[in-house]
Amino acid sequence: MLPGAAAEADGAVRRLLRAGAVARYKVMKNWGVIGGVAAALAAGMYVLWGPITERKRRRKGLVPGLLNLGNTCFMNSLLQGLSSCPSFIKWLEEFTAQYKTDQQQPTEHRHLSLTLLHLLRALSCQEATEDDVLDASCLLEVLRMYRWQISSFEEQDAHELFHVLTSSLEDERDRQPRVTHLFDVHLLEPEITQKQISCRTRGSLPPVSNHWKSQHPFHGRLTSNMVCKHCEHQSPVRYDTFDSLSLSIPAAVWGRPMTLDHCLHHFISSESVKDVVCDNCTKIQAEGILNGQSIENQRTTFVKQLKLGKLPQCLCIHLQRLSWSNQGTPLKRHEHVQFNEFLIMDIYKYHIPVHKSSQNELNQKNSEETTPGTKEGITVKPSDAEPPSGTKPLFMNGACSSSFLMSSGTFPLAAFPECSSPVYLYRLMAVVVHHGDMHSGHFVTYRRSPPSPKNPVSVSSQWLWISDDTVRKASLQEVLSSSAYLLFYERVHSRVQHQSLELRAEE
Repeated sequence: MLPGAAAEADGAVRRLLRAGAVARYKVMKNWGVIGGVAAALAAGMYVLWGPITERKRRRKGLVPGLLNLGNTCFMNSLLQGLSSCPSFIKWLEEFTAQYKTDQQQPTEHRHLSLTLLHLLRALSCQEATEDDVLDASCLLEVLRMYRWQISSFEEQDAHELFHVLTSSLEDERDRQPRVTHLFDVHLLEPEITQKQISCRTRGSLPPVSNHWKSQHPFHGRLTSNMVCKHCEHQSPVRYDTFDSLSLSIPAAVWGRPMTLDHCLHHFISSESVKDVVCDNCTKIQAEGILNGQSIENQRTTFVKQLKLGKLPQCLCIHLQRLSWSNQGTPLKRHEHVQFNEFLIMDIYKYHIPVHKSSQNELNQKNSEETTPGTKEGITVKPSDAEPPSGTKPLFMNGACSSSFLMSSGTFPLAAFPECSSPVYLYRLMAVVVHHGDMHSGHFVTYRRSPPSPKNPVSVSSQWLWISDDTVRKASLQEVLSSSAYLLFYERVHSRVQHQSLELRAEE
């Protein structure tokens, strides 16, 4: 290259570098102005439209999600399911009213009911929150105060946590013995009116403690009925409490879909108990002996059957998906159990049997009117209470027409004549599903969207799918097609039942 050309090229490079430096200086000088303009634009957008995440959630009608603290999907799914039960939230509000008088220290960190109420109200959009994702670590902290050590980094079971919450809420109540009050007939048979209650004592009945009126809405009672096969003598009915119905899934029949009714029938199906001493048979045998010699106790076979003595306002159904292989290893059952948006429980309800003397008159007067699930005052198998083989039932819990599955929030009772006036009718509120096997997996929840603030008593027909902090809309068909692990139902009262409940509350 010639010397003159090299000098000219070198000068051009120096001029280019000086121009870049000047441009960089001008940009740095105006950087503060540019940043101020951007901040002003962002502030204006916030004032006009609010936070983008909050605007998005309100526009789509979604609910806040929950932060996964490690392996806390079991807790998040359960909280979303409980927040869809208005009766449970209302009970928590009434139960925690006693703490409003104590203002010495923050009660949220001392009582499970207050912590749970705060979370459920936020998840049901009853409390204003600017966060799309909530942190439920406060629930684990308060459970540690109740001596429950639940790690957020270990996989747990949502059904076990449900029992932890209900038992802890019972412990939070007044520390009284959990024995049914002698005169608390409403606890066993809530449909009995005061006029139907008779007592041989003089004067009024003693008042029932408020402790028994503060039972949470998941509280129910099972009845255990024992009948002698030989003399048909019925032993005294035994009552046991339950917070959820844990149903085993019976063996599948090829070509026959598994329904929730099959699981419920299997739960209350009668079983024979052999070699049981029958006092009535022994008494009859003794009366036949004239010389008065002693006889041995007569042992016979009894028929034992479970029934639902008191159905709760909120019904939690747990489908047992744990099974064991021949080698003793745990396995998960993945088959689909069909369930409906509405559930009729009348056939599973225990009814107080009528005395034999008055029952014979009733049978002669109106023999065709029999209580479902009973025959001549004796509890029988569910199969005996089903309609004859020639007739096909129009409605079953878990099997019905597709048009009914796609119906919106109302129950078309006119379409089912035999179920035109069910007393124990329940509406599906949430479904908890477990994906995976027995060793690892993930819990998700289908739940109803909260009702509109303009009509808080209404029930939304919009369903949501929630996986921790992810929330999206779902259809009813998607919900009913899921492999349910926990089902949350809430009882639907008719107008007559609403009026009786209001009168009872006034009394």
